[in-house]
Amino acid sequence: MAAALGLLYAHHGARTIIAELSGRGELLSAFGRPPKDPAAPAPSDEIEVVERLYAVQIEPQRALAEYLHEQLPLRVLADLFGATRTLGFLAAATPGLAELLSVGKIWELAQRERIIPGASPYDRVIVDAPASGHSLALLAAPQAFARTARTGPIARQAGRISDALLDRAQTALLAVATPEDAAVSELLELQEALRRELSRELDAVLVNAMPPARFEAGDTRALEGALAGGAELGDDARVALARAVAEDRELEAARTQVERLASALPGTPLIELAFSNSVEFAAAELQTLAERLGEVL
Repeated sequence: MAAALGLLYAHHGARTIIAELSGRGELLSAFGRPPKDPAAPAPSDEIEVVERLYAVQIEPQRALAEYLHEQLPLRVLADLFGATRTLGFLAAATPGLAELLSVGKIWELAQRERIIPGASPYDRVIVDAPASGHSLALLAAPQAFARTARTGPIARQAGRISDALLDRAQTALLAVATPEDAAVSELLELQEALRRELSRELDAVLVNAMPPARFEAGDTRALEGALAGGAELGDDARVALARAVAEDRELEAARTQVERLASALPGTPLIELAFSNSVEFAAAELQTLAERLGEVL
């Protein structure tokens, strides 16, 4: 989904970057690029994958190093911190700091004045976010730090980041879920947490991997009748009929979950996207998905 959204914006002329927080390098693989070697000197490089579309892996420790180089008055002191394990210890010992640094780096990508010398801002920043609980922590971290610190550069910057994240004119929150009971329940819990903790609503829900609608109304009953009364059917025919009936029941269950979402989230756009048989999306499939998103977003 993140890759397809990136393609959509890039094809419309926007300088776009996709920020991946998982650290697995899946975005680069989706565009046929080898994942960045974690042992390489600069694992957080902004890599152009197609024209006007970039990908970057966000790493809290490097984000902290960039922040220290920007904020500390003595560059030598910042280099000293960066050359030791202090960064890792500091990030691990301060609750919420890793989340603040990660979301701060994402925010920095769109700023007119970038921390990295010579770097240009992006028109669109798409975040390939983690599961809902961690995503909520990311969104809440700037507000929490701004309230705790109250004064100083960290408080001011955290406040600016929080304002940008919670402003629906600047930041859209799109949730992705498959049409299954557990996934839908988790999504609805995320929405309740957003309302409770951040007074924020989801802007859209992408219902991913919807089963295909292969039959017209009444066809399934005919298939079930043929399966139940067709003693003369061969094994292959029985297997085919059973699979067809099972697929239609899967679609019915998926539609029930979509109706559940629509009932719980009135006014929130629900965008259904079809199931793909591919384990990994090829470039052509990403393009097709981008075009589909362009039709509905």
